[in-house]
Amino acid sequence: MKKTLIIGATPNPERYAYKAAHMLKAKGHDIVNIGIKKGELAGTGIEKPATPYHDIDTITLYVGKDVQKEYYQYILDTNPRRVVFNPGTENQELEDLLTKQGIEPVEACTLVLLSTGQY
Repeated sequence: MKKTLIIGATPNPERYAYKAAHMLKAKGHDIVNIGIKKGELAGTGIEKPATPYHDIDTITLYVGKDVQKEYYQYILDTNPRRVVFNPGTENQELEDLLTKQGIEPVEACTLVLLSTGQY
């Protein structure tokens, strides 16, 4: 399975990022958690964005458009195959930047993609 980086990871079980992390792990995917809250999620620590990873297939976003700006360079430097814009995270500016770099922007729900075998 290919590695997924979750931006907006949180130890709060009420949040969709939390649910997605657990579903990704249950389906056999390795994850990296990036967020502002300390703790762990699905057995993996939550990190601050620092040195970009270079083995990431997918980044899944759980932060809004305004917060995404601080992650633009980190996302571009990570250079994943695709970035999933979960509902409420759509951002045409970032999608255009990704497309220019050859990264596929996908407006979809990670939970739905996993549930339907399309991930």
